[in-house]
Amino acid sequence: MSAWHRREGDTITLVLHVQPGAKHSEVAGLHGDALKIRLAAPPIEGRANEALLRFIADCFKVPLRNVEIRQGGQSRHKRVEVRGSAVEPESLLG
Repeated sequence: MSAWHRREGDTITLVLHVQPGAKHSEVAGLHGDALKIRLAAPPIEGRANEALLRFIADCFKVPLRNVEIRQGGQSRHKRVEVRGSAVEPESLLG
């Protein structure tokens, strides 16, 4: 297990460092004990959070309703839960 993710049953908890306003959305590797995600969406009116949820849902091949921000809604440092995914978090590092 890595410090940036934990699996309990069918739930994966991710610790993320999010950089909004990037040229395109991508996984940018590790940032300390967090997975760094660059998002093309700006941090205005929740657009970056919406883009983050869609990006994580796509990465883990789950419906959007299975992804939830549990901590850090107004911060770059976030804790996100993903339910029902068979994708291993380590595969995001590529």
